[in-house]
Amino acid sequence: MPFRNRVTPLGELIATPARGLVFGNRGRLHDDERRIRRQWALKRWIACRLEFRGRYHGAMPPRRYTGLFFLDEATAFAAGHRPCAECRRADYLRFTEIWGARADAIDARLHEERLGPRREDEIRRLPDGAFVLLDGAPWLALGDKLLRWTPGGYADRIGRPSGRATILTPPSLVEVLRQGWDGEVPFLHPTAVGGAHPGGGLGAGRAGEAHGAVERPA
Repeated sequence: MPFRNRVTPLGELIATPARGLVFGNRGRLHDDERRIRRQWALKRWIACRLEFRGRYHGAMPPRRYTGLFFLDEATAFAAGHRPCAECRRADYLRFTEIWGARADAIDARLHEERLGPRREDEIRRLPDGAFVLLDGAPWLALGDKLLRWTPGGYADRIGRPSGRATILTPPSLVEVLRQGWDGEVPFLHPTAVGGAHPGGGLGAGRAGEAHGAVERPA
């Protein structure tokens, strides 16, 4: 049975056998029976490589942080995670340069945005990679289309409509996307550009399938 450690664009934790391309954490969220007890434990929500220096972490080791998995980095951004300062050092440095601040200030701002009310904006003004909420479902903005997110990849495609919608991606991360963000982990799942789901592939199907990185203070 899969663990409840897959993250949706709404930031929610779900259990699914579908796999993800990006790892991350929000601190220790599980108890000794590997049950999720809280949605977050730290303000520092990070997105990591699936593999880094051969480390082995597991999904829910005792008394350590809970390993989380994302379909892709666009999903991680929508959930409010930013690049790890250790396993993605180059991405982190570029991210802080775009933002104009260091980790503590960034994490405090993102935490406010995650906990605050979501804003609305014109759908056609959004940069590629941002998520909107339509009829209760998360949709990815990409070119002139919206793509419906599912745990296994992107499904339905519709033309990007006019009008306003609730924006899932935090405002500060929408601005990072406007700068043409292109990190070292997969930003979009292959299904976003017409590829098939990478059956098997990389991801989060079992405990310990990826190691994760323990981030050092930046």
